[in-house]
Amino acid sequence: MRIIVTNCNTTREMTEEIVRGARAAAGPGTTVTGLTPAWGPESAEGWLDSYLSAAAVLDTLRSYDGPPYDAVVMAGFGEHGREGVRELVDVPVVDITEAAAHLACLLGRRYGVVTTLDRSRGQIEDSLETAGVGRNCAAVVATGLGVLDLDEAERTRAAFLTAAERAREAGAEVLVLGCAGMTGLQQEVSGKLGLPVVDGVGAAVRLAESLVALGLNTSRAGGYARPLPKRRTWGRPLS
Repeated sequence: MRIIVTNCNTTREMTEEIVRGARAAAGPGTTVTGLTPAWGPESAEGWLDSYLSAAAVLDTLRSYDGPPYDAVVMAGFGEHGREGVRELVDVPVVDITEAAAHLACLLGRRYGVVTTLDRSRGQIEDSLETAGVGRNCAAVVATGLGVLDLDEAERTRAAFLTAAERAREAGAEVLVLGCAGMTGLQQEVSGKLGLPVVDGVGAAVRLAESLVALGLNTSRAGGYARPLPKRRTWGRPLS
């Protein structure tokens, strides 16, 4: 089985870190390949970045000419583009935001998301609502760290623990890592918090493997139906 993992930004070091986490979660026989968009934001941290990122990821997948793949994992937490990719490709598409939330709902009644900057909270909340798991979210709490600041391990850990306490006080029984750049942190902080911590990258990889193994794919009835080819009508005189 081959899974493509798409980074939502152009930082190759982050793609490599995400791929390491994905490979650690993948089962035997699964090959993980990372894709980094050639253009777009260096780090996706807001509405404008998110829309640019979505277009860049779609463009990257549309022009992909490598080995065939069985599933796509979208490694942008709260970023746009999930629905477009499901319409574009012929294999299961699993977004880390949706995957992490669904698994968290299996572990507790309410979950909390710990993310990067406060300005990212709105789009994460919207993404969870669109996926149908927003009602179980107790809080989305920001650490105050930018995406590119997450390589400083000690500061990231301390900021995460502080934010996680706020999420727990808000009623969270399970915590979700709200950025693909936090992958791997769950092993360090779960014991200290006394709560399950879900990593979206690992969750998405395992769900993608399950969908492929079960022979399931995105429905083409309704919302993800392929659009009819558009006829070019511009330049014609009005009748």
